[in-house]
Amino acid sequence: MPIPEIDPFHAISISALAHQLEQDGRSVIHLEFGQPSTPAPRAALARAHHVLDTDPMGYWESEALKVRIAAHYATAYGVSVAPERIVLTCGASAALVLAFCTQFVPGQRVALARPGYVAYRNTLRTLHIQPVEIACGPAERFQLTAGQLAVLDPAPAGVIVASPANPTGTILSGAELEDIARVCQERGISIISDEIYHGLSYTTPARTMLEYAPDALIINSFSKYFSMAPWRLGWLVVPEKLVGAARARMGNLFLPPSALSQHAALAAFECEEELQGHVATYRTNRDLFLKALPAMGLAHIAPPDGAFYIYADIRHLSDDSLTFCRDLLCDTGVATAPGLDFDPVDGRFYIRFSFAASTDRVQDAISRMIPWFQARMAAKSIKT
Repeated sequence: MPIPEIDPFHAISISALAHQLEQDGRSVIHLEFGQPSTPAPRAALARAHHVLDTDPMGYWESEALKVRIAAHYATAYGVSVAPERIVLTCGASAALVLAFCTQFVPGQRVALARPGYVAYRNTLRTLHIQPVEIACGPAERFQLTAGQLAVLDPAPAGVIVASPANPTGTILSGAELEDIARVCQERGISIISDEIYHGLSYTTPARTMLEYAPDALIINSFSKYFSMAPWRLGWLVVPEKLVGAARARMGNLFLPPSALSQHAALAAFECEEELQGHVATYRTNRDLFLKALPAMGLAHIAPPDGAFYIYADIRHLSDDSLTFCRDLLCDTGVATAPGLDFDPVDGRFYIRFSFAASTDRVQDAISRMIPWFQARMAAKSIKT
């Protein structure tokens, strides 16, 4: 079996260029990654300092943290999850690999929305699992539907669901999740639900797939809502029948996650007021973007129900989102992500803005981009 080819993560090349421009003395605003600009919660940092001073640490999986995560599912969603079903991982990326290699075998097919997070299809390909990308546009709110899954022939072995989604921020309602769960149960399709952006909602709260499919595999992380991306700590909820298989793979592939991160994460759960303040900042930034988009000539976007992204259609300006993002960065110092990362077919017509930066940085970015977009529109109208 040949080694599979996978696509590069183009936003990383944009970020590398952005950092090079910074080294050259340019002022750069980073909106290319979904990375909170805020640090870990204060209590988490204090706990980490204490542990560094008092505990030599080692390979370890915190039972207390798993119990606390289980309690979170009970209070936030009314769902009972046994702590032993929770596997702590080295970030959500490791949880993604763990979910795929625990549930599927090489050659099987897994459905996913297009656009979708770049690592879904590339991780599947790396594991010799075939991604089946389903085009999801404005009519579907850029999300997979139960109807699309119902007519796939043959039925795939699995499906990836993401709500809120990356790059669009769209949220699936409880009724939509229930419909997907029903079709998957009828057709024997395993569900992988990426819930890494839970807690970051602006229209309606996100629901967990566990409410509708108790045997779904659930991916989550401390990177987004908890503002702990550099700490590389996530978790995977697995069905009881897969606990042994998942733990065996976790131990062999990754070992336990950082002991320091686990100590800090347990404290982070008690910082709701501080974390909700971050959500309020993202809401303000979202509103600033929504107000500025008409002046930028961006009339067509995915509904940013949650997460911290604006996925905008630029086909009236370009059919090459990668070059467009590079030009935008070089001309204005604002780094964004090309839609090509998230959709290898139609992503050339889209770019993604992250509004996870501080509000003053978002305001600065918008003030730089409005005249640039207006100049692009004027130049385009002259050519046509």
